[in-house]
Amino acid sequence: MTAHSLITMEELEDIIHLVRRQYGYDFSDYARASLQRRVVRCMQKANCLTAYELKYQLTNDNRFFTWFIESLTVNVTEMFRDPAFYKELRNSVLPKLASYPTIKIWHAGCSTGEEVFSMAILLHEAGLLNRTRLYATDLNPANLERARQGIVPLQNMKEYTSNYIQSGGTSDFSSYYTARYENAIIHKEYRKNVVFAMHNLATDQVFNEFQLICCRNVLIYFNRNLQNRAMTLFSDSLAPLGYLALGMKESLMFSEARHQFETINPAVRIYRSKI
Repeated sequence: MTAHSLITMEELEDIIHLVRRQYGYDFSDYARASLQRRVVRCMQKANCLTAYELKYQLTNDNRFFTWFIESLTVNVTEMFRDPAFYKELRNSVLPKLASYPTIKIWHAGCSTGEEVFSMAILLHEAGLLNRTRLYATDLNPANLERARQGIVPLQNMKEYTSNYIQSGGTSDFSSYYTARYENAIIHKEYRKNVVFAMHNLATDQVFNEFQLICCRNVLIYFNRNLQNRAMTLFSDSLAPLGYLALGMKESLMFSEARHQFETINPAVRIYRSKI
């Protein structure tokens, strides 16, 4: 028996409908193959052998559903991931944002906050953090709570330090956090201007205007319809000439909103609104 034989595509559709109807989370436009793999992984962790068992648990146990959402959402992130991207932000984008009296940045799909903390460090080093408000959103409440506390696995800090140096950082990276048991805690001064909030790109609307939106390595899990919805949402949320940053495997090429942007740096997927 293969892992995917635990659940058919028809059964997956039933689960998507159940979750949307009972809890309001809409996964209907997520890429099916990726979603199926993640649901199967959740079933295996929970020892659910059939889709019927999974649906029973989801219908009758709110705590199980909370765990299911926390396990289902993808939490692959790291500080200064793709150093060339952060070097471009440091050298080209932040100097442009410095002309604004107040800077607003949105991290959509922020996971556990590593990229938000990276941005806060860049802003600090550019002397811009005190006049910047960062909005970090995710649909997973457990991710947001961990991010609010500034918790990063200590075992990852060696890699993150290397990323930071490659991005052009010259400070002592360890000065940005305190080691506590198996975790590194990002200092409060780099979290004080961050607003963490629930936001679902599949269902929620514009909530502010931003000079920079970062949504990196999120759209790859969406189908074309939801990618277009998200891109329209970002376009509507950007200030005139605002910047949009996507992940290295993502592109505006096939988006319905592509004509509303110009490419600033195709190698690191940074774009700018034309209007």
